[in-house]
Amino acid sequence: MSDEDLEQKESHHGSFRDKISTVGDDGKRAWIYPKKPKGKKYNQRWIVAIVLLAILFITPWIKYKGEPFMLFNILERKFILFGNLFWPQDFHLVVLGIITLIVFIILFTVIFGRLFCGWACPQTIFMEFVFRQIEYLIEGDFHQQKKLARQPWNFDKIWRKSLKHFIFFSIAVLIANTFLSYIIGIEKVKLLISDGPMEHLGGFIAMLLFSGAFYFVFAFFREQVCIIACPYGRLQGVLLDNKSIVVAYDYKRGEPRGKHNPLEDRDSSGKGDCIDCKSCILVCPTGIDIRNGTQLECINCTACIDACDSIMDRVNKPRGLIRYSSEKGIAEGRNSIFNARALAYSAFLTLLLIVLASLFTLRSDVEATILRVPGTLFQEYGPENYSNVYKIQLVNKTRLDMPVELKLEGSEGEVIVMGGPVLVPGGKVVESNFLLVKPKNSLSSSNTPVEIGIYSGGKKIELFKTTFIGPNSLDK
Repeated sequence: MSDEDLEQKESHHGSFRDKISTVGDDGKRAWIYPKKPKGKKYNQRWIVAIVLLAILFITPWIKYKGEPFMLFNILERKFILFGNLFWPQDFHLVVLGIITLIVFIILFTVIFGRLFCGWACPQTIFMEFVFRQIEYLIEGDFHQQKKLARQPWNFDKIWRKSLKHFIFFSIAVLIANTFLSYIIGIEKVKLLISDGPMEHLGGFIAMLLFSGAFYFVFAFFREQVCIIACPYGRLQGVLLDNKSIVVAYDYKRGEPRGKHNPLEDRDSSGKGDCIDCKSCILVCPTGIDIRNGTQLECINCTACIDACDSIMDRVNKPRGLIRYSSEKGIAEGRNSIFNARALAYSAFLTLLLIVLASLFTLRSDVEATILRVPGTLFQEYGPENYSNVYKIQLVNKTRLDMPVELKLEGSEGEVIVMGGPVLVPGGKVVESNFLLVKPKNSLSSSNTPVEIGIYSGGKKIELFKTTFIGPNSLDK
């Protein structure tokens, strides 16, 4: 933005705020009563919210080959993503996936600002499209809510507040059970409910804690999550630049502000298109004035865009006084989302996605770990052979039972599995011991490298390298 543009903008806005929008002059919290928004973008957000809520509540009930479609069982270290089983041995994939997600968030914020917060964040979805809707239904729009808050505790206020908070806590319980089903599975949640709290006291306490946390957040803490608690809101200050697309007020077109007079020609009067109706402030869920520019509290929910567009229609002015744009776009009259930083992030993100997809594709169905049994040395196995004892741990990442066979590759000798053939049930971990027997004349040192092939159904699924210990006299 040029110095002239900045002076023009600041001359009409006065001094900027030195406190957040939800703190009053007395230092206490100023409760936000946003006007119920309506408009094209609000309807689009409703569609997105319904889809996301449906995915959240339906997914725990979906089974794939007898297992949950999605599961994040931290206690048992078992994870299922889109029907695929993941174990601690796949932790590197999880780390890479998290790195990819972080880079994606940075890239997305650099280009589109806090669009995720207003359109897809669970906090916003639940607050604006579940709890706030119940509030509108029981207490009315913002005028009625303010009036109800000011009136004494009479019968009307008591029944409305009681009903609202009862429904709020009931929904919080539903949300808590849904999130719990992603951790322990829907079947265990159903058992927790059907058997009663005393049969599963630990799970019941966890459910109550989750429910209490959700109830507190959506009934009392509300927009403070976005302003105070969420680190993403704080990060946007260092991620955004003047080319980032955000919800922005076109100060060049809107200033100087002035009240609307239908008998007045605003073009000839020198007034801007903003009639200072404050509709954008009334609908804002965090209580800011978007005309002061990009602010910490703004979640890019677009409620102010719908409100301003409806006013522009009424005063016969073009829509878009508040719109998706960039600081540079407003100053120069054009938008450009592609810059060196965005292209660099895009290239790095693409590379990470290729690596991540390759690792997922090449991920083996069985993970094997072979270690020599602690405290054991070589032993004679008949007059012509030596033997070593090994322990093998097999993780079956599929849902099918897999018979496993071990073979010595590329050298003389044989593998003798103790206890007979190994069968690894689907999604399970199995341990077994085996003897590796080699002829004495095939050893050239006390530590001979060997390769053990792991087969299932006649197909080699993994090759494991280890060493075979012999007598020290072989080194002389």
